[in-house]
Amino acid sequence: MDIYGHKDANIRKTWGLLTVFFVIVIGFGYALNIYFDNPAILVIAVVMSVGTSFVSYWYSDRIVLSMANARPIERRSAPDLYAIVENLAITAGLPVPKIYIVQDSAPNAFATGRNPKNAVVAVTTGLLERLTKTELEGVIAHELSHIGNWDMLVSTVVVVLVGIISIAGNMAMRSFMWGGMRGRGDRDGAKNGIVAVLAIVGVILLPIAATLIQLAVSRKREFLADASGALLTRYPEGLASALLKISTDPHAVQSASNTTAHLWFENPFKADAVGHGKKGIPWFTKLFLTHPPVAERVAALRGK
Repeated sequence: MDIYGHKDANIRKTWGLLTVFFVIVIGFGYALNIYFDNPAILVIAVVMSVGTSFVSYWYSDRIVLSMANARPIERRSAPDLYAIVENLAITAGLPVPKIYIVQDSAPNAFATGRNPKNAVVAVTTGLLERLTKTELEGVIAHELSHIGNWDMLVSTVVVVLVGIISIAGNMAMRSFMWGGMRGRGDRDGAKNGIVAVLAIVGVILLPIAATLIQLAVSRKREFLADASGALLTRYPEGLASALLKISTDPHAVQSASNTTAHLWFENPFKADAVGHGKKGIPWFTKLFLTHPPVAERVAALRGK
């Protein structure tokens, strides 16, 4: 499949995952409604999740930049970088984003912001030192594609849905403990006991499933940004070469955290190197990666 096909396929798969999220939320809320006869549980969970996500949406760029210890840079300090960002942004039909630098020897980059008009592209000093011009163009094109594809909006929607499931599950578990796991109706019967066990299993497993779906959406977004970035530069090999060079660098990004790991161009912890070999990375390990394995990303770019 070429990069055009990968782009279309990943769009369909991402929306499919979001649909699964909605089904989980509705089903979980309905089950809690029936068991506790208290619709306020889901209402409170939705309000709390949306409120938190609202704050994150409006201030996400400031929070992320602060966590990464990124600082704004002027044109005269990095004229070549500015020229690359401006030229690619104009080519993509996007507003030129603000440019930040992260003082870190590990080559990496990320984009943040709630929409194209309020976007930021940040690169590490290690990225500027290690990459050639065509490789740097590939990375910047990838990050601009995240902006152009509105990945930040999709990520926000996913965060809201994960929050609903996690908070509702936590509230349900507390209700089980405080209320002795008593639901309405047949409180002392075997039927209620079975329902209680299933409810507890659901409360434990649903947040885990939601997190896995969140990570899956993040991985699909990376494939899409790779495809869009390659289309933007018209030179997929530049991006493929950058991926290989960054993934083989031994340094981890010092300012990265589990919260921001999915935003970086490549896994900042080098976790996707685990399991490399003739058989590649085990499928179970892939479920917990924030990024697709580099080998798969490179193969997609090279049409293999």
